Amino acid sequence: MRHATKIVAAAGAIALLAAGCGKPASDNNKTGTSGSSGKSLTACMVLDTGGVDDHSFNQSSWAGLQAANKANPNIKISYVSSNSQNDYTPNLTTETNRGCNTVIAVGGLMGTAVAKIAKANPKQQYAEIDAPSSGPNVYGLQYNTAQGGFLGGYLAAGMTKTGKVGTFGGLNIPPVTIYMDGFWEGVNYYNQQHKTHVKVLGWDENKQKAGLFANSFTDQNKGKTISQGLIQQGADIIFPVAGGTGLGAGAAAQASGGKVNVIWVDTDGCQSAAQYCKYFITSVTKNLTKSVQEYVEKAASGTYPTGNYIGTLANGGTGLAPFHDFASKVPAKLKSELDQVKSDISSGKIKITSPHQPK
Repeated sequence: MRHATKIVAAAGAIALLAAGCGKPASDNNKTGTSGSSGKSLTACMVLDTGGVDDHSFNQSSWAGLQAANKANPNIKISYVSSNSQNDYTPNLTTETNRGCNTVIAVGGLMGTAVAKIAKANPKQQYAEIDAPSSGPNVYGLQYNTAQGGFLGGYLAAGMTKTGKVGTFGGLNIPPVTIYMDGFWEGVNYYNQQHKTHVKVLGWDENKQKAGLFANSFTDQNKGKTISQGLIQQGADIIFPVAGGTGLGAGAAAQASGGKVNVIWVDTDGCQSAAQYCKYFITSVTKNLTKSVQEYVEKAASGTYPTGNYIGTLANGGTGLAPFHDFASKVPAKLKSELDQVKSDISSGKIKITSPHQPK
């Protein structure tokens, strides 16, 4: 099992965000920046598979620790990567035993492992991304990305030229399918409002056990193959919810010569996967960076947050990234409609029905 722990300072933050796919460049330990602002805290992160530069949830979560370290250099940060689900328990156990003040698990798939380890170590603080709190010493960070996905679906329905849009996931798990549910609902809401018949390929909220999945968050070739299949069926906008696998959608869009575009997820794709920015209409974001930073900074102040955080459109926990190259291509009327839809979701006027919304 690969278990290379890294302790880094904020000085290297931007370099990691700009890195391509693959493992970290070095396994040499590096100490955090010294300083005197704020209280001391050691925050350790256990990443899911895909690596720290997955252009998705691992990268965004780690960026939150980097931001906390930059704001308060007395917050020492580190991460350890998981090569497979078999690494979750050993990694969490090692981080628990080595003196971390808090251990942050990235990904709902670690839920069972976190619950067991937290119960066995009641004096240790934990946080878990994409899962609810499983004990008094576990802080749950969840995100209602069905809301952001709804906006993405509405936008896709308003931008498609073929009348078909496609989506696929990495795995059929709630943190993935909640995005797909929202996307599907957004397309259908657009159809209701405009009396159109835009079709979603790859997912139907009413058939939760079906759908199109790569069974990987790292296989870019599989992502490209799936995307090409959607394109062959007529989709001209693709919504990949698959971490690094989703980069294959960018490659497929590039190969189409500009006939196909992508709506990215988790991060602003024009920042995390800039090589495909010209094909990204926007990204449905999950504000992992801010919420992780806020959790760690509160912990460093002496008070560990308890219970659950739920990111929404209203609190900035999810939403749409800037349009970047598409700023002048998205019609003003459609932009105005998106603003109204966002407002109506936040007020409760539009009821999202995804069964995977956190409560």
